[in-house]
Amino acid sequence: MANSDPGPQLDLTLGAGRPSAWRRCLKWGLAALLLGVAAASALMTWQATRTSTAPRYQTQEARRGSLTVSVKATGTLQPTNQVDVSSELSGIVKSVEVTYNARVKVGQILARLDTSKLEAQVLQSKAALESARAKLLQVQATVTEARASLLRLRRARELSGGKLPSQADLDSAVATLARAEADGASAAAAVAQAQAALDANQMDLGKAVIRSPINGVVLTRAVEPGQTVAASLQAPVLFTLAEDLAQMELHVYVDEADVGRVKEGQPATFTVDAYPNRIFQARIAQVRYGSKTVSGVVTYETVLSLDNADLSLRPGMTATAVITVKKVENCVLVPNAALRFSPTTGEAKASDNGGGLLRRLLPGPPPMPPKIHEGAGDSKQPRVWTLREGQLVAIPVTTGVTDGIMTEIAGGEVEPGMALVIDTISGTQ
Repeated sequence: MANSDPGPQLDLTLGAGRPSAWRRCLKWGLAALLLGVAAASALMTWQATRTSTAPRYQTQEARRGSLTVSVKATGTLQPTNQVDVSSELSGIVKSVEVTYNARVKVGQILARLDTSKLEAQVLQSKAALESARAKLLQVQATVTEARASLLRLRRARELSGGKLPSQADLDSAVATLARAEADGASAAAAVAQAQAALDANQMDLGKAVIRSPINGVVLTRAVEPGQTVAASLQAPVLFTLAEDLAQMELHVYVDEADVGRVKEGQPATFTVDAYPNRIFQARIAQVRYGSKTVSGVVTYETVLSLDNADLSLRPGMTATAVITVKKVENCVLVPNAALRFSPTTGEAKASDNGGGLLRRLLPGPPPMPPKIHEGAGDSKQPRVWTLREGQLVAIPVTTGVTDGIMTEIAGGEVEPGMALVIDTISGTQ
């Protein structure tokens, strides 16, 4: 019987049960493919890790230019000479001769008080003076009479050889003359007193007319006709006069941290809210020693003189002044951020010094961080940092003045155009 089982023949045809060359090739090809994928993945991971951990720095170039150091302060505008005109007398205001913004001259009448009572007092004082003078004449006549009587008695005594009149009569005549002379002195004092009272009343009558003490402008008027003025305890202010508004002063308060740099004669500029687009010029006239504490801050009043020929500025305006305390020309300038920058240990360790893929895949000691080259000098000395061949290099410098943004370099190996590190940027991309 013929064999009808096709299995052995099929196995023989397919080559089952024995290894073949193409199956071995397939096996090694798959292994090489897997190894390549693993290597590519490790390489991509290493590059990503290197990219994310390597520090990058933001830089800004040093430059040559001018630097202006200024101090900012606020204050108010005031006239160079401001006078408050008051009344020494109490009474009713009879008339007011000037109003706001009126220009006045020395001696010009500003207001008048009712003088009825003062005029009556003057008349009374005149009468008292006349009475005292009459009394003085009467006493002077008595003195003349007593003196003549004493002379007659003394003459009679000489002619009588000392017999007549008696010594008692002579002594009585002497006493009478002395009393008359005393009455004369008292009468003269009464005349002087009456004259002084008259002068005082006439002076009060003159003060009832209020006059301008200066040439200037009326800033305020605080009195109206018919108003009662009471000057018993404190003289009331009726008018405020400014001597010359063409020349004014700006009084600002400088912080104690800045007052050491502010000197007389320094230039300044200021602005006011009334003219926001206009800059006015001024100059420091005085820095006062007296301090004033405002909200816990010690300040010093500083007076700036200014020209107001066009009368655009007015007393009481609030001004913001910028005082130029120092200006340097043609100097090397660096940003203040460059002086504040200091590399950290973490930034240094984040950089890689090489090693290749095998070093990344296999465990081993950590790579050495790149060196940070520092210039010689005191560690407390100001310094800036720059990049040379990818490494941070410190440059010691000597600083000058600063305006808060840029700083003058008075000494050090910093040249205009040199890129200085001002900050660290994260390495993640």
